[in-house]
Amino acid sequence: MTYRETIERMQTTSGAERVIRTYMVLLFGNTLAAAMIWGINTLFLLHAGLSNFEAFLANAFFTLGMVLFEIPTGLVADGRGRRVSYLLGTVTLAVSTLLYYVLWSVGAPFGLWAVVSMLLGLGFTFFSGAVEAWLVDALEHNQYAGSLESVFGRGQMVSGAAMLIGTLGGGVLAQLTNLGVPYIVRGLVLLLLFGLAWRLMHDEGFAPVRQNSASLATKQLVRESIDAGLRVPPVRWLMLSAIGLSSVGFYVFYALQPYLLELYGDTTAYWAAGLAAALVAVAQMCGGFVAARIGRLLGKRTNALIALGMLSVVMLLLLNVTTNFYLALVAVFVWGMTFAAMMPIRQSYLNGMIPKAQRATVLSADSMMSSLGGVVVQPGLARAADVWSYGASFAVGAVVQCLALPALLLSRRYAHRADRT
Repeated sequence: MTYRETIERMQTTSGAERVIRTYMVLLFGNTLAAAMIWGINTLFLLHAGLSNFEAFLANAFFTLGMVLFEIPTGLVADGRGRRVSYLLGTVTLAVSTLLYYVLWSVGAPFGLWAVVSMLLGLGFTFFSGAVEAWLVDALEHNQYAGSLESVFGRGQMVSGAAMLIGTLGGGVLAQLTNLGVPYIVRGLVLLLLFGLAWRLMHDEGFAPVRQNSASLATKQLVRESIDAGLRVPPVRWLMLSAIGLSSVGFYVFYALQPYLLELYGDTTAYWAAGLAAALVAVAQMCGGFVAARIGRLLGKRTNALIALGMLSVVMLLLLNVTTNFYLALVAVFVWGMTFAAMMPIRQSYLNGMIPKAQRATVLSADSMMSSLGGVVVQPGLARAADVWSYGASFAVGAVVQCLALPALLLSRRYAHRADRT
């Protein structure tokens, strides 16, 4: 099917089905672009001359950028529209990704890596909250009668398929050429996504509320994120749990690259790093498929989140003790599946507790909480890897995740109707 035929088919599909298809197309493209470098990013940074600590410190600057820019970009999503926010995100990410390639080419000092990493964080904050809010608003506008969990679960499977293609493709491409080429491809895919979103993505069921004063708008946005988010007890505890769970997950994914190459015995086998990321992609598809079933089986979404969080802890501890490459791959698969299954359940629970008018705002604040944890946790775990080993850093990450689980128990105490599957 040609590009023009794809556009025409998407535009002639009506109602909620059209919205869901558009969401899946954009989600596939986003994940494909991002996944081109997921399997090799840590290796790329190390190859550029950064130390292990500096590589994860660069990732921490990325998450710091997300913390700093979540509120300002939330103003764009709520004041200018979800579509505008998405379009700005594609351009910002494309430019900053290509700047990463330039830094790698010239062997730039760490300070420049920190700055560009923050620009990458800026690009992702244009996405966070905006796309999810666009989907939920448009589905409500088109009177969608199905469950959000099924849509988010399908999204996880689509995202997993894109991740599988992207990580394998990025790893093989790096093996055949060099570590920089996947970054160029990623930038080109993001520019293509800009064209797709321009044609397909339009705000439905949401009217942007523009503010004359940026400072007043920022204060209002902060107030709304607190009133509809942190001041609502079950929402507050769910958001706080993300500080430990998401930040550890982000570190583990990127630390798996050098860790598995060490177990494999060849630190230049980039395809093996891509294979590990592809395995997480398959796990993500499986997790998206079983997410709704796990929620129904355990009765409450918080029960499912707690059980999956505990299973994730066990897998991280297994990664600490094993010295077998293939057993480690099994642990990676199960760990990836638990995180993938948690996402649709958590998204459905959170969206069910926040009002439509503040949806993008609270979702951005939730993303900011996750990023805030990453600013501290990632360098800390990287330091643990330098002092002891990658396996030991996974064990420390398991402890951090354990500390986050009581927040889910506290969220469950309030028995919000959104907790029922």
